[in-house]
Amino acid sequence: MSNIEREFGWDDQIENDGPEFVILPEGDYDFEVVEFERGRHNGSDKLPPCNKAVISIRIEGPEGVSTIKHNLFLHSKTEGMLCAFFTAIGQRKRGEKLTMNWNQVTGSKGRAKIGIKKWTNDNNVEMTFNEIKKFYEPVESPNKGFEAGRF
Repeated sequence: MSNIEREFGWDDQIENDGPEFVILPEGDYDFEVVEFERGRHNGSDKLPPCNKAVISIRIEGPEGVSTIKHNLFLHSKTEGMLCAFFTAIGQRKRGEKLTMNWNQVTGSKGRAKIGIKKWTNDNNVEMTFNEIKKFYEPVESPNKGFEAGRF
């Protein structure tokens, strides 16, 4: 079967079950941003209407690969999370002003704390998914500029 994305006809045959859904244990993981979409938050009790970035973050853990969708709200109430994200992917240093460069987000790498969230859906079934709890600043290497074999 071809890996080309396409629309199915009503009478087409299907066979690909898709990737397994993996829940990673809580902990700290390296990540890569694999997709970025622009969206709009319609407003809620905690946050008024605003733009949002929906980023898909790919994480490889011992249990397998997981992709987490994470909303970054473009609002002053969530500016700390925006700063933490752009710091984690290396576009910003702590305390710096930054014009967010969304064109460079896809393919960026960083480190984050992953948690597990549970809730009960409308059919009274408990559901579980991973969520981003925190983005970490990159760790500066004490041997910055060191290259093995060079003096």
